[in-house]
Amino acid sequence: MNAFPKDAMRMLKETSRTFYIPITFLQKELKYSVAAAYLVFRAIDEIEDHEELDSDVKYTFLMQVSELFKQPFDNEEYLRILGQTKVRMPEVTLRLEEWLQACPNDALPIITDAACEMAYGMAKWAKANWKIRTREDLDDYTYYVAGLVGVMLSDLWEHYGEEKTDRELAIGYGRGLQLVNILRNEKEDLVERGVSFVPDGWTRADLFVYADENLAKADEYMKSLKKKSILLFCRLPLALAHKTLKAMKEGREKMTRAEVEQTVEEVQID
Repeated sequence: MNAFPKDAMRMLKETSRTFYIPITFLQKELKYSVAAAYLVFRAIDEIEDHEELDSDVKYTFLMQVSELFKQPFDNEEYLRILGQTKVRMPEVTLRLEEWLQACPNDALPIITDAACEMAYGMAKWAKANWKIRTREDLDDYTYYVAGLVGVMLSDLWEHYGEEKTDRELAIGYGRGLQLVNILRNEKEDLVERGVSFVPDGWTRADLFVYADENLAKADEYMKSLKKKSILLFCRLPLALAHKTLKAMKEGREKMTRAEVEQTVEEVQID
């Protein structure tokens, strides 16, 4: 395996406050695999979230990128797909090939399979203009953007011989975290993107119930973990999600910085 680039960890720190610390808890090969995977997913996510691209362009880009993951990655083709939009893309997206190269070789198929599926799902929802009508729609969308990350992580735990976990509970873990993000960004998504992830007829209270259901699955998932480094990795994002949800139920927008710092401390001490 090539030495994991320090610059990748810098990029990770810049792009994820939630996952940078837990990733550092993991042991070497798992740490590098999960860090590379996060950057690959973030690269794709920035295309889906891009404020200046319309839905049809996002659909076309993401479908083509999904196909690229089915074979050895062709960076020239990737940059051709992005075309003139390259100047508007963030660094993490432009350097997608580097994140794939940073991934340990034996974990690469697990990560590219998940990235292929994620890009396809994001493309599908971009084409639908993120019109979430039913609970089934919400299940589908949150699977592609978060649930399948839970499955990929479970595959990595098992691949490195550390843990065998329930895939449905892993999907619930991902969905629970994503719902907290959806609730936190509900107004912003509507104002800035004109997008609502709330099914027809649902209230904010219904979203809270959906989040609670999935975070309960995440709590069950945690009970199956025995390896300390993996437990620490999974515990922090989940603790932050539970506390952020509680803050929003109390009418606050998010946790205070002091609460976040205290949670990080509690997780590492426990």
